[in-house]
Amino acid sequence: MAADDPELFQPTEEQEDNAQPDEVDEGDDEPMTGDVPAAGEGKKKKKKKKPKKKKLEQSDPPRLGLSKFFSDGIYPEGEIQPYKDDNTWRMTSEEKRYNEKMANEDPETTYQSIRRAAEVHRQVRQHARKTIRPGMTMTEIVENIEAGTRALVEENGLECGVGFPTGVSLNHCAAHYTPNAGDTTVLQQGDVLKVDIGVHVKGRIADSAFTLTFDHTYDKLLDAVKAATDTGIREAGIDVRLGELAGYIQETMESYEVEVGGKVYPVKPIENLSGHNINLYQIHGGKSVLLVKNDDQTKMEEGEYFAIETFGSTGRGRIVEAGECSHYARVFDPPHVPLRLTSAKSLLKTINKNFGTLPWCRRYLDRIGESKYLLALNHLVAQGIVQDYPPLCDQRGSMTAQFEHTILLRPTCKEVVTRGEDY
Repeated sequence: MAADDPELFQPTEEQEDNAQPDEVDEGDDEPMTGDVPAAGEGKKKKKKKKPKKKKLEQSDPPRLGLSKFFSDGIYPEGEIQPYKDDNTWRMTSEEKRYNEKMANEDPETTYQSIRRAAEVHRQVRQHARKTIRPGMTMTEIVENIEAGTRALVEENGLECGVGFPTGVSLNHCAAHYTPNAGDTTVLQQGDVLKVDIGVHVKGRIADSAFTLTFDHTYDKLLDAVKAATDTGIREAGIDVRLGELAGYIQETMESYEVEVGGKVYPVKPIENLSGHNINLYQIHGGKSVLLVKNDDQTKMEEGEYFAIETFGSTGRGRIVEAGECSHYARVFDPPHVPLRLTSAKSLLKTINKNFGTLPWCRRYLDRIGESKYLLALNHLVAQGIVQDYPPLCDQRGSMTAQFEHTILLRPTCKEVVTRGEDY
């Protein structure tokens, strides 16, 4: 992983012995007298060598909290990209450097929260990419990822934990699928699997996703989407207009095509999915980075966090809601409406206490002991207090892919906080 420290050279014990003179244990020496010392008494004594402290390594699967590795609270910086065109002056501006220093030292705006979340993401996904294989159930996959996230981030109420339900959308389904209780779906050899993982620290959400396949049929689809996401990251910046940024993404995505069974399919950006800015405890902050050029004149601003995510499809390039809902979130500014159902009032208290405005899924309610909650949940949705997020799917038979990174628009540069050696 990009953030790992290189192994330090460790000399052998033989090299250490040859390099240093033996040490004298002076406390055991007798004072000198005129007598000739008895045989062996004049020899210097070696101190016992302390056993070398073994470097702490992450467990497999990863379950050791990050604070054990970063005791000073300083976490690895993401990939740094310079601003372009009219913003190149920011890199050397003393004023902007000072603003950045102040922001990083303020507990409310410090970059350490997002960097800690991103380092958890890198370590958890590294293990997931290594271990996810056909034959596993979707429930096994998400539970392994979420157990790693909770352990590494050292989950603590709303202070830090899972940022949103782990998405494991398959094939024509592009987003917002995670298994509910009783779902027995098994990963198949020919599947195209999108893995979308969220981690938060003090409400700062690291949102990053990748796509896995297990044969080479759809390699070009993955290449197209990864390239489009990297284009979006490269062209993003302070004062960049969102509609223009979408055009760069579209141009890259549409330059690819996929051949399947002798038939060539153009790779289409999914026109009604988008990236988004991320606020504290709010995964969708109100600004959208669409994947096709549009007239949105909204600008990116200094200090903002964005999830730059792109989706490509061999189908229509347009999604609709389909299938059983698993994802939910309490509305950020919910309406004040009377709740008739006592069970709905009780469920809302549980949601506020455990999730606040962070997204969650039915499995999370099951995990904290809630049961028979569907009537109450549907009532909260109907009243506009909770938003449901059903699976988003293109036409059956098509394949979709996703890549995503979280970026931070610092005063002096752009930081791709979730970047790793994998993608």
